[in-house]
Amino acid sequence: MQKRPQIDTSKIMYQAEELISAASNRYRITVQVANRAKRRRYEDFDSVDDPFLKPVIRAIIEMSDELTQPEIIGE
Repeated sequence: MQKRPQIDTSKIMYQAEELISAASNRYRITVQVANRAKRRRYEDFDSVDDPFLKPVIRAIIEMSDELTQPEIIGE
């Protein structure tokens, strides 16, 4: 039986707060995170990257990375 990897929840919460504080509209950023999570859920349905990482958490991490590292978007 596989053991779930530990997720640093404080880091996830910090990244979510960064997203919300950087956004001009809290509702809009929440909807964007939800839409990205929904899209990733269906796109990566068969993905074996990290089956234990929920789509919403993955979306928060990705969007936070795009916010703090703009060179990711440029590629």
